[in-house]
Amino acid sequence: MHTALISGGNRGIGLEVGRQLVARGLQVVLGARNAAEGKAAAAEIGAESVTLDVADAGSVAACVTELGRRRIQVDVLVNNAGVYGEGTALTALDEEWSANIEVNLLGPVRLIRAFAPAMVRAGYGRIVNVSSGFGSFSEGLDGPAAYSVSKAALNALTLNLSKTLPDGVKVNAVCPGWVRTRMGGEGAERSVEEGAVGAVW
Repeated sequence: MHTALISGGNRGIGLEVGRQLVARGLQVVLGARNAAEGKAAAAEIGAESVTLDVADAGSVAACVTELGRRRIQVDVLVNNAGVYGEGTALTALDEEWSANIEVNLLGPVRLIRAFAPAMVRAGYGRIVNVSSGFGSFSEGLDGPAAYSVSKAALNALTLNLSKTLPDGVKVNAVCPGWVRTRMGGEGAERSVEEGAVGAVW
């Protein structure tokens, strides 16, 4: 049985990805900054949870230690945790830039560095980076500056990794579209079930 760790897994797209992976027979661990919310979400879908703040290197290290204590080997990693900054390149505050880079780019970097080596040793792994159309050069990087740039960097990271990881460890980025989550809002055109399909595939 393969085991998937999903960052930002206690709600929205992350929770739905977890639900669909559980239905496909995977062991799923939901990573959440709030331990109580993570446990409640995990109980809802028949998964496990772990405290995880991808913006905090110490939290990532503690997550690795805790999963090791439970003898859980992660061979599917879904980098879903994300924040959405506001403003243009000229108006966004330093705090917006820092938060978007820390969570949307460096968070996945930390988790990939933590879990990809074991995937390489095992000869099997799947890494899914949840990106956005706002991070696509072909779509014009039209979103808020800090968010768009961080997601464009995540796409670049994905391509870089695809050239360096061995064949058995596959890495892809997915763009769920405009999804009805806390980030996307009630007016979004896609359901969370639709938004999760790409990552699950």
